[in-house]
Amino acid sequence: MESRPDDIVDEKLARRHGLTGEEYERILSVLGRVPTYTELGIYSVMWSEHCSYKNSLLLIRGLPRKGEGLLAEAGEENAGLIDLGDGFGIAFKIESHNHPSAVEPYQGAATGVGGILRDIFTLGARPIAVLNSLRFGDPETDRTQYLLSQVVKGIANYGNSFGVPTVGGEIFFDRSYTKNPIVNAMAVGILEKKKVVRAVANGVGNAVLIVGSSTGRDGIHGATFASEEISQESEERRPSVQVGDPFTEKCLLEALMEASEANCLIAVQDMGAAGIACSTAEMSARGGCGMEIDLDLVPTRESDMTPYEIVLSESQERMLVIAKPENVATLREIFAKWDIEATEVGRVIDRDYVQFSHKGRVCAGIPATNLVAGFGAPIYSREAKRPKYLEAATNFVPEELPLPSNLEEVLLKLLSSPNLSSKEWVFQQYDSAVQTNTVIGPGSDAAVVRIKGYDKLLALTTDGNSRYVYLNPKRGASIAVAEAAR
Repeated sequence: MESRPDDIVDEKLARRHGLTGEEYERILSVLGRVPTYTELGIYSVMWSEHCSYKNSLLLIRGLPRKGEGLLAEAGEENAGLIDLGDGFGIAFKIESHNHPSAVEPYQGAATGVGGILRDIFTLGARPIAVLNSLRFGDPETDRTQYLLSQVVKGIANYGNSFGVPTVGGEIFFDRSYTKNPIVNAMAVGILEKKKVVRAVANGVGNAVLIVGSSTGRDGIHGATFASEEISQESEERRPSVQVGDPFTEKCLLEALMEASEANCLIAVQDMGAAGIACSTAEMSARGGCGMEIDLDLVPTRESDMTPYEIVLSESQERMLVIAKPENVATLREIFAKWDIEATEVGRVIDRDYVQFSHKGRVCAGIPATNLVAGFGAPIYSREAKRPKYLEAATNFVPEELPLPSNLEEVLLKLLSSPNLSSKEWVFQQYDSAVQTNTVIGPGSDAAVVRIKGYDKLLALTTDGNSRYVYLNPKRGASIAVAEAAR
């Protein structure tokens, strides 16, 4: 196994990687030895809140997860799947990119859009719309104006370049978001039910390929960074923010669509958070198998990358593909046509184990299920209590509030509020007409998008009221769902 004499793996180093002492002891118990430096890095990202939901999974499991209209149970795939009838379905995903956007707003927002687009087209869905839900601090401050302008620019440039319409969204301003904006991106796509591509590895001996961009050092430890609290040190964490390329992603989409039509794909997963470590472990755990990966075969764009860096990189526009050995040549031809690299890096094995080798030596070998949320990753039940601020925030009688003496001034003040005034100055930067399917676009309560060749329309929206959730998280969340439905 790999050794790093300059990085002695112990509990102290584990804590610097965001793991607790108890979690480090758990790793020792599972492996039966001290982990290698690369293994410690893998555990740190896979057991982060961003990847494992270890502090929230018990609560999430309380949500409705099944229904007649679902093509996949909630959490079963990397995006939701809804049956539209007549052989068609809808794939959709909404995800936050808050921390990256706080330290590098342009790339943080852009790669947020890119990530959720990949999550739906890996399933075989062609993206037809994107939306967003944004929260910023006081709009009068230079910091908020900078974050707002760059986030909007990042969303616009990625979506416009990729060729998908941005059809709706919302923006809300409050001082509580000054240091940490909320950047939620949503993507929606259409697919044929019989052509859904699952993110489940299977078939012992099947080939494992990396398709898309080469691997760099950008985004290393992005998952653990996304799980940390924003602090003054965040500005020093810019290397944890990925760099997006929408033009490569568009070619990647078309190559995957063509490969799906040619029946060359067994399984596909986006290399988002935690990169190769995440995609190999999650696909293996779902399929009850494992993988052997040769890191020397992974295309890199920087010299002398260590196995730790290769495994943890979150470089954008990359997918992990499982294919039968006899289809690998055809896959390479299809991806080459779209100027996309497709490289065989390993194979599927018949044991619960993901193994990475580098320069002829095994640098990491871990049971796949031990790494993955809902399988063997830690799950915690955290203490909860009513916050003290609620007493002050709700300590008033609405009927006793005085009526303003000058209602005309009140009306003008409300109309000039950034939370109530028109957001056209934002959404006019988005291309909402590309693909020529947008019936009703930004500025309405909900967008309406048609599906060419299909006699149905989709109504799409993202909604929420931050003040309601602040005052009563449970009821505020319920109202958000109800508002979107209305």
